[in-house]
Amino acid sequence: MSKLFEDSKYKDFLKSVKERIYKAQYAALRQVNKELIELYWDIGRMIVEKQKEYGWGKSVVENLAHDLQKEFIGIKGFSIDNLWRMRKFYLRYKDNEKLAPLVQEISWAKNIVIREKCNDDLEREFYIKITKKFGWTKDVLIHQIEGKAYEKFLMNQTNFDKSISEKYRHQAKLSVKDEYTFNFLELGNEHSERELEGVICYEERS
Repeated sequence: MSKLFEDSKYKDFLKSVKERIYKAQYAALRQVNKELIELYWDIGRMIVEKQKEYGWGKSVVENLAHDLQKEFIGIKGFSIDNLWRMRKFYLRYKDNEKLAPLVQEISWAKNIVIREKCNDDLEREFYIKITKKFGWTKDVLIHQIEGKAYEKFLMNQTNFDKSISEKYRHQAKLSVKDEYTFNFLELGNEHSERELEGVICYEERS
């Protein structure tokens, strides 16, 4: 092996290149997440519009799921249940000019948790923003909702950031790490974990 590979300057150079690659991978994953949310939004909108236009009932969702799963084999995101979630997702936010763009900033799985577990749009806005800010995982988000973080924030707004346990802060920006994103890209679990491992380490150092 060449002595160059043992040189400290080369090792620093290699480290810099790796970190740049990790950063690019992470940026790409975030963009994929945004595109995925836009796709689900559009599918939800199209279902609503066609049901209204043609008077279609529930069967259109079941038929659509069946046909999409035949075309896109192995992609879980086009199940009957998820198509219904897309429809509800669109209906929930279509008239809210503030939240409609914000939902693109977090993963689909966390959007579903927030939509289903929160009581109103003010609470949803809080959890969307705070999830993005601290990079909460889905499990941490659920824990915070069940722990009434929003209600605690309303009681003492000025100290919310300080009241968040340190272990829940700066979670390496894991907002793109959910099964729908990787499944949509047709990447296996092993591949997705390996790709993100370096990204996580990089983000923690940034």
